[in-house]
Amino acid sequence: MSAVIDDTYAEAFRSIYASVLITARDRYWLDRAVSASTGNASSTILCDCEAGLDRYVAPAETPDGRPGAVVQFHVPRFHKDRESRLERAVLVRVSQNVLTCPTTAAFNVLDASGSWYASTKEVQPGGKWFPLGRKLSYFGDGHQFAAERFGRRCWVVPILSGEFVCERRVGFADGLMGGNLWFFGATADAALDAATRAAAAAGAVPGTILPFPGGVAGSGSKAGSKYKFSIASTYAEFCPTLRGKPGVASRLPDGVTSVQEIIINGGDLPTLVTATQAAIAASRTVPGLLTVSAGNYGGRLGKSFIYLHPEKQPA
Repeated sequence: MSAVIDDTYAEAFRSIYASVLITARDRYWLDRAVSASTGNASSTILCDCEAGLDRYVAPAETPDGRPGAVVQFHVPRFHKDRESRLERAVLVRVSQNVLTCPTTAAFNVLDASGSWYASTKEVQPGGKWFPLGRKLSYFGDGHQFAAERFGRRCWVVPILSGEFVCERRVGFADGLMGGNLWFFGATADAALDAATRAAAAAGAVPGTILPFPGGVAGSGSKAGSKYKFSIASTYAEFCPTLRGKPGVASRLPDGVTSVQEIIINGGDLPTLVTATQAAIAASRTVPGLLTVSAGNYGGRLGKSFIYLHPEKQPA
């Protein structure tokens, strides 16, 4: 038996994002660099950005012929200083968590228009970018130097273990944040199992990241709070333990004892639509899953709508 799919939509909002290709000697050290550089980046409520693993890249497709992984870093477009926020987030994370990780290197992914390279061996042609390699290279204390490596213009930093190579420029582009699905379970295990399957399916779509731990948000949130110092808070109307509490108008379907959520960020709306439908298909038959829904604010947060019923998605 399949879960009910709510006739609703997820509301995504605009971001700017950068993508970095990390390479390393082997998958062990690659995963260490990916994990460190995307840590503490679940939500821009308090994190400097939202970050996550986009996809792994085979050695035959990386500039230096080693195992690779593409990571994305997003900041909301509504920040007036969004470009400087993004540049600092990427600089801090690559310098402190990739340069320091044994055997790694870092390369650009986006071309001048913000599109994915047809081949990750192409040279960065310009466009919207910031000088990641040059700024990071000052760690070399005057011993750093510019050089062409693997067909790309890079900065090389001498380090104790050898050299760290970082591409001179990293491009950034317009993206989307906040695509989401909610999983209403008759049991806590049902909700979590459905969300876990959904996160795996959505994360397999190239061009997407799921920034929360394991791709799943166990807390959820709504915009605003009764406290002036907080910009977000628990969504009381969907908290099962608050059902029936005076002053809380529960919006949970009958029988729901737990809710899990996934958040999907990416480069464009079609990519998020594809990931959303993959997530629904992977999760809807989990035993004990009652309903798949999504969060929105009636267009007040973002103008990009991802409909759960695909026939309602505008062409």
